[in-house]
Amino acid sequence: MTAFILEVANTIFFAVLGVALLAGSYWLFDRLTPFSITKEIQNEKNLAMSVLLGAVFLAIALIVSAVIRS
Repeated sequence: MTAFILEVANTIFFAVLGVALLAGSYWLFDRLTPFSITKEIQNEKNLAMSVLLGAVFLAIALIVSAVIRS
């Protein structure tokens, strides 16, 4: 039972860590661009920016996953 609780705690910790790293990378990506990503996606309906942001999220998620597994 103790091993099960430890595994659940580890899973929750790494899930929170992954989401925090993803949110931090979005913040950094938003700061590095000379324009507002939110404005481009919501107001201007820029599909290319949406696709780019999705690709960045997927890439960072793969990197975070590989780091957590190692």
